[in-house]
Amino acid sequence: MEKQKNLSNTVLYLMSLSAGLIVANLYYNQPLLHMISVSFGVTESAVSNVALASQLGYAFGLLFVVPLGDMISNQKILKFDFALMLLSLLAAGFSASLWLLVVASFFIGCTSALPQLFVPMAAQLSNAKNRGRAIGIVMSGLLIGILASRAISGFVGEQFGWRTMYFVATVMMLILFIVLKLKLPQIKPVYEGSYKDLMKSLIHFFKTEPPLRLAAVRGGLSFAGLSAFWTTLVFLMEDNFGYGSGITGMFGLIGVVGALAATVVGKLSDRMSKNRIVIISTLVLILSWAVFLFSHHSIIGIIIGVILIDLGQQSLHIANQNIIFSRNENARNRVNTVYMVIFFLGGALGTVLGAYAWQHYQWMGVSTLGLILSIVSLIAHLGFGDKKI
Repeated sequence: MEKQKNLSNTVLYLMSLSAGLIVANLYYNQPLLHMISVSFGVTESAVSNVALASQLGYAFGLLFVVPLGDMISNQKILKFDFALMLLSLLAAGFSASLWLLVVASFFIGCTSALPQLFVPMAAQLSNAKNRGRAIGIVMSGLLIGILASRAISGFVGEQFGWRTMYFVATVMMLILFIVLKLKLPQIKPVYEGSYKDLMKSLIHFFKTEPPLRLAAVRGGLSFAGLSAFWTTLVFLMEDNFGYGSGITGMFGLIGVVGALAATVVGKLSDRMSKNRIVIISTLVLILSWAVFLFSHHSIIGIIIGVILIDLGQQSLHIANQNIIFSRNENARNRVNTVYMVIFFLGGALGTVLGAYAWQHYQWMGVSTLGLILSIVSLIAHLGFGDKKI
C-alpha cells in the first residue's frame, strides 16, 4: 500500500483555495464581454476573442509549463509563473485596445494553468484509498473559483468598470503568492532527462494510453459545451431578459451547488465503478442541454440547467482524472498535461462554436450545439470505454 506522505488537510485545502483563486483569472472576462465590446466599439463576435485567447493561453501553459512539475521544483515554477501573472493582469487593466487586451488575456490564461500542478500533487501525496477524495477537494476549489469568478467580476464590472476587476485580481494574486511561498510543500521532481525528452514523452503517453485518450475526448467535448454556454449566456441575459453582467455573474454562484458535489463524487470514485460515474455524468450533461433548449425565455429553466451542467461536468472531470492518475505514477504531471491540453482546446473550440451559433442561430443554436457535443461524448465512451474500470 502507498505510504501517506505530507498531505495534511491544511495543505490540501490551501491547494483547493489557491486553485480556485488562480483559475478565476481565466474567467473574469466572461461576464464583462458586453461591457468590453461597448468600451472598444467592437462586435460581440470580435470581443469573444478575449475569452478565446484566455483559453488558448491556458492550453499553452498546460502544454509547456505543467510538464515541468516532473522536472523542476514546484517552488521555482511558482516564482516565475506569478511574476508573469501579475504583469499580465496589470497589462489587461491598462489595455488601450481590444487586441492589447487579447494579448494580455493569452498570458493570463497561460499563467492560470498553475493549479494543474496542484491536482497531480494531491494525487502524489495521497494514498490510493484517499486519492479520489483529494482530487475532489482540489477540483471543488477549482470549479468554485471558476463559478464564483463570474459573480465577482459581474458585480465589480457593473459597479466600478471592467478594468477594476483586473486591478483587484492583481492584488489578490500578490497576497496569494506570499502565502503559497510560505506554506506550500516543496516537491522534488523525479524526472532526470532533458526538457526536449520530457516534451517528447507527452506524445508517447498519448500514443500508448487509450484510457488517457478517451478521457481527454470526453473531457474536451464536455468542456466545449460548457464554454459555449458561459460565453453566450451574457448575450442571452442582455437580449432576452434585459439583465446586465451583475445578474449574469450570479448564475455562477448557482453552479456552486455542482461544485460542492465534487467532494462526494471524489469519494464515490474511490469505491464505485468509474464507468458508471462517467455514464451517469454524461447523461446529466445531456439532460442539462435538453433543459436549456426550452429555456430561452425561462429564468427557472436556466437555473435548473446551470445546476445540472456544472454537476455533470465536474463529476465527469473528477472521474476522468482519477482514471488517468491511477496509471503512470511517476509522470502524473505529464499525463495531466495531455488530458488538460485537449480538455481546454475543447473549451476554446466551444467558445468559437458558441459565438458562431449565437450569432447565426441565437440560444436555440447554442443549446443544440451543447446537446450534440454531449451525445457524441456518450457514444465515444460506450463505443471505446473500458467497462471494467
